[in-house]
Amino acid sequence: MAPFGAVLLGLAQLACQPITTETGRITVASAGKISSLDPAQASTVNTIQLLSALGDPLYSLDERGELIPRLAVADPIVSPDGMTVTIPLRRDVRFHDGTTFDAEAMAFSLRRFLEIGTLSYVVGGRISSVEVAAVDRLVLHLSRPSTSLEGLLTSVNLTPLSPTAYAQHRDGFLHNRFVGTGPYRLSDFSEHHQRLEPFAEYWGKPPTNAGLDLITLSNSTALYGALRSGEVDVLLSPSIDEDQRDALHQQAQQGELLEASGPATEIGYITLLSNAAPLNNPRLRQALALSINRQEISERVSYGLRRPLRSLVPPSLPGTHKSSWPAHAPEAARDLLRQEGFCQGNPLRIPLTFRSNVPADKLLALTWQAQVKRDLQDCLVLELDGVESTTIYRQLGEGAFKAVMLDWRGSYPDPEAYLTPLLSCSSPRGDVCLEGEATISGSFWTTEGLQEALTRSDRLRGQERHRELQRLEAMTAAGAAYIPVWLEAPRAWSQPSLERPRFDGSGHLILSQLRTLP
Repeated sequence: MAPFGAVLLGLAQLACQPITTETGRITVASAGKISSLDPAQASTVNTIQLLSALGDPLYSLDERGELIPRLAVADPIVSPDGMTVTIPLRRDVRFHDGTTFDAEAMAFSLRRFLEIGTLSYVVGGRISSVEVAAVDRLVLHLSRPSTSLEGLLTSVNLTPLSPTAYAQHRDGFLHNRFVGTGPYRLSDFSEHHQRLEPFAEYWGKPPTNAGLDLITLSNSTALYGALRSGEVDVLLSPSIDEDQRDALHQQAQQGELLEASGPATEIGYITLLSNAAPLNNPRLRQALALSINRQEISERVSYGLRRPLRSLVPPSLPGTHKSSWPAHAPEAARDLLRQEGFCQGNPLRIPLTFRSNVPADKLLALTWQAQVKRDLQDCLVLELDGVESTTIYRQLGEGAFKAVMLDWRGSYPDPEAYLTPLLSCSSPRGDVCLEGEATISGSFWTTEGLQEALTRSDRLRGQERHRELQRLEAMTAAGAAYIPVWLEAPRAWSQPSLERPRFDGSGHLILSQLRTLP
């Protein structure tokens, strides 16, 4: 393996600019390239993290989960019928190109997202039109009342863009530039290196550092070595293998590094193909759900850093139920498999696909396979197949995988942002979804009343909404087209020469507050 300095040199050449160690600048490392900076199609953790530093949302969540106005100056005003939302805006904000942020600019950005955004689940058809009521007042006309709209307005995907800079990209993506309102402006971009400079005209609290270099490396060993050698200042957790993540955790506990964690917002789960044999039989899907020992997987794969999960929604979000899915019960799984004609020399064979470039996936697959061999050897066989993640994402909606391991992090912190992208179905036929997010997610599953319950849950508030959400998850658990496995909190490690990193309430590392100790 090339020395890390040589790797950095290669990245610097890609960026056409040397990566330096200027006083006050901070280098943040992660894995995975960034191919596009356009918020209308940004979906990877790395891209969303970068956009959170280059742009501002209308609102954000603090560490306690409280809604905080950002580009808005006050909470949204909802009409009595819930169909109109008025947002008062700041009047002291400029874009990185020097133009003024106002309601017209915000409307431009929202209309552009509604027109070309590839992430249809983010808005989910809730916003029917956008009106500029005054230079500092935006009005959203909704297609239906939506309790989760406040959460939606914290989404980084809806960060405003300069209408001047994006005039030629109103109906097309701009991949290699970003002109927003955030605390940093982008001075250089490549897939593996982004150079950020403090924005001198930023309306809010200025960054506490002299700028950032965000770099990506291809493997966990290089990233781990870079942090330990001091060649990078901060490392983000999605980049690191489980053994090295645990080692960094232990080193932080011993005071050798600083460690920070954010709210646990990422779920790991398994999608089962419900519209084709053999898993079109719900009893077989239920047997698979009963065969998995989450606690053992958590301990063996992640050293307990990923917590067992029996819900599709992170338990920290209001209205969720911690245990909608059944616990590990191999004898109950055996009974179901026997009733369907399996066992005693005729095991059910299920291909289990894992993302070959995600180390935790392979460990999870191997551990579950070993559990099944130990507990249900005569009844169930898992046949493992590693496929690169981009291929999985491309083929998922084609029904290419009987069982596949995935993860999901809602684009905003609300149960709606987890349930709708997996369950929404615009064209159901019995228990099969012909069109909708349930097909894109690879399960093709729905059931009578599910879509209506999804819509109804987003109209309700308080305990009524909580009860409806729990009913929704109970319906989904009974259908067993998804098997939640674990819950992950984002982590970051930094050199002890820095102040401890912090995350906001949406799970983004607050890059503007990274600073070197005096």
